[in-house]
Amino acid sequence: MDDFVTDIENCLHVLHRGGIILYPTDTVWGLGCDATNEDAVNRIYQIKKRDDSKALIVLVASEREVLRYTAGVDLSLFDYLSEAPVPTTVIYENAIGFAQNLVAEDGSIAIRICRDAFCKTLIKRLGRPLVSTSANISGIPTPTQFDQISNEIKKAVDYMVLFRQNDKVHHQASSIIRWTNGVIEKIR
Repeated sequence: MDDFVTDIENCLHVLHRGGIILYPTDTVWGLGCDATNEDAVNRIYQIKKRDDSKALIVLVASEREVLRYTAGVDLSLFDYLSEAPVPTTVIYENAIGFAQNLVAEDGSIAIRICRDAFCKTLIKRLGRPLVSTSANISGIPTPTQFDQISNEIKKAVDYMVLFRQNDKVHHQASSIIRWTNGVIEKIR
C-alpha cells in the first residue's frame, strides 16, 4: 500500500507540471497525462510515434465527469455500462474542455469510467480527466504486463508507477463502443 500512496503523490507532482506518467490502468499499462493539457497530449503522440489524427482514450472517475466533459449524453448508457462485464470505453459526441489535439475532427472523444482504485484515486486527486493510451510505440503489440514495456517507452516518461509492476496477470484492452440512441456499435 505504501507504493500506492507514494505513487499517487509522485504522479500528481508530474501531472501538474505537464509531465507524462507510465501507470497501471484498469486494463493494460498506459501512458498518461492531464487530458486538458495540449502540450502533454502532444508529447504522448511523440512518445508513441503516433499520428495525432488517431484518437486517445481518456479516463474519468465517475458518470458526473462524463456529463461535465461532454454534451447530450443519453443517460440510459450508464445503465448499460454498470452491467458491462469488461471495462468499456465509449465514444461520446460533443467533447467539452479537453486539449484540442485530443478531440477527434468530428468533435467526439473516447472516455472510460474507471473503476480501478489506483486510477480512480489519481483522477479524483488530479481533478481532471487522465489520458490513457497503451504503453507501446504505435504498431507494436500492446504490453499486458510492466516487464513487457520497452525501454524506449520507459525512458521517455517523467515518472513510472511502482504499484503493480510485479503483477503477472495478463490484462486486455477495453472494449470500445459508440452509443447512439440505445444502439451499440462495437468498435473493438
